[in-house]
Amino acid sequence: MYKVEYHNIGLIEYKKAWDYQEELHAQILKNRENINQNNFLGYLIFCEHPHVYTLGNSGNNSNLLISNEMLNRIHATYYKTNRGGDITYHGPGQIVGYPIFDLQKINLGIKKYIYNIEEVIIQTLSDYNIQAERLEGATGVWLDAHHPQKARKICAIGVRVSHWISMHGFAFNINTDLNYFNYINPCGFKDKGVTSLQKELGQPVPMNEVITKLLNHFSLIFNIRT
Repeated sequence: MYKVEYHNIGLIEYKKAWDYQEELHAQILKNRENINQNNFLGYLIFCEHPHVYTLGNSGNNSNLLISNEMLNRIHATYYKTNRGGDITYHGPGQIVGYPIFDLQKINLGIKKYIYNIEEVIIQTLSDYNIQAERLEGATGVWLDAHHPQKARKICAIGVRVSHWISMHGFAFNINTDLNYFNYINPCGFKDKGVTSLQKELGQPVPMNEVITKLLNHFSLIFNIRT
């Protein structure tokens, strides 16, 4: 079992959290050969962001459907990032998770790493009696994935792996204002919906309750202790 340092840093500007990830990534890389760090896998950061749209390095600018003026009007910012994937939205009421793990230590490839993150979300939703699944050819976690008219995403995933150390991560809609997704083609899709735990259950869900469940499933699936 590997040790992971967990931090819930609350509501934080996107760029500030990105810079923090870069610092932790550099730290893990620097200490990789330190024999005293053999059992240390990395960091798990949970947070929320003020309204922000982020575009992955393989994304298309045209999937942001509004002007800079409109961005200002809805109090949102926009960043081009170095993660994979297309455009997504982050905002209050959404749990954003940044696992900064040394995948080399656990001999974990990128596909399996993403699969494991999806599994953490799927198992967490199962705790709420919601059956979630994967959609072939699209990362993230979906409901009714195999029903084209009903398919809707509840968790987006976009990662970067450099020197076999992960960055960025997942955005899990809990009590999220889904109206903000109307201003983008989420993850590049024009024909798929988005949802939240609140929408599916018909009531707000305590964020700390979901976080506790997420941490439990991270521990089990990645064989870590926080």
